[in-house]
Amino acid sequence: MRIAIGIEYDGTAYNGWQRQRTGIGVQERLEQALAEVANEPVEVTCAGRTDTGVHASGQVAHLDTTAERSDRGWLLGANTNLPDDICVTWVRTVDDEFHARFSATARRYRYRILNRLVRSALYRRRAWWVHQDLDHRRMHDAAQSLLGEHDFSAFRAAGCQASSAVRKVTDVRVVRDGGWVVLDITANAFLQHMVRNIIGTLVAIGSGDEDVTWLERVLAGRDRTRAGMAAPPHGLTLVRVYYPDAFGIPEPFELGQ
Repeated sequence: MRIAIGIEYDGTAYNGWQRQRTGIGVQERLEQALAEVANEPVEVTCAGRTDTGVHASGQVAHLDTTAERSDRGWLLGANTNLPDDICVTWVRTVDDEFHARFSATARRYRYRILNRLVRSALYRRRAWWVHQDLDHRRMHDAAQSLLGEHDFSAFRAAGCQASSAVRKVTDVRVVRDGGWVVLDITANAFLQHMVRNIIGTLVAIGSGDEDVTWLERVLAGRDRTRAGMAAPPHGLTLVRVYYPDAFGIPEPFELGQ
């Protein structure tokens, strides 16, 4: 039997999603909790591996098990055994054809910047504090050059193991809400550190250090050394994974910006 689950987590304490030889990954904690419910070893496969310090409000995973439990039983049992910074938000029994990673058609990430003179005590682990004034309109205009299918080599990590750097971005926007500058970006898939490297480049444009066309030139050059710095991981959240309607995967609960 195949079970799909939605997961929300604060990535601060974890070495990313994946089970680690040293350090703790979210996957390890989740598998331990689910194994307690199933009374057998459990292995979960996620839609997209997040890096150290990155959060998720809409992560999706699946597991195969012989244990027969109600969806409610899985949900409450898992959360009873999970630490406070990881939560299973929904559970569905799905067809064996469903695969959390390969059935996904797109992923959406959100990056939060706190743009004010002073740092925040409350959001220090959930947003990047940038005290220089940022022009979100310049950032938004520059980001539109990312739309469509491109080679994103200029924004991939040096250790990225993806066989191809070609990705298709279907939506990208930068908005301001008071002291918050927020980027939402949707693509069929992402390269390692891709969003963080894009954000670092956009901040250089928003601050006026670079012109609006700089991101487009960096993208075309396919050279990581020409792009901006990598933004810190704690501002990044995986907010949604998209699937064909036939699988009946619920939409994540939106917590706002």
